[in-house]
Amino acid sequence: MRKTLLATAALLSLCAAAQAQTTVIERDRPAVVADRPASESKSVTVHEHGDGCVTKTVRKENDMGDSKTVKKESCD
Repeated sequence: MRKTLLATAALLSLCAAAQAQTTVIERDRPAVVADRPASESKSVTVHEHGDGCVTKTVRKENDMGDSKTVKKESCD
C-alpha cells in the first residue's frame, strides 16, 4: 500500500511539472520600405580659385525630376 502511495505521489509530481505554464512573446516588426529612385544622375563640379580656395558642387537628380544641390567651399 505504501508503494502505491509513493508511486501515485511521484506520478502526480511529474504531471504537475509537465503542466507548467510557458509564456511566448511575439513581436511584430514593421516592414522596412526603402523608397529609392530607379536611376539617378549625378554631376560634380570642382572650381579652384587662385587664392587657394576650392569650391565643389554636387547636383543629383532622379527620374521624377527631384534634384538636390550641395556646395562646399574649403580654403587652405
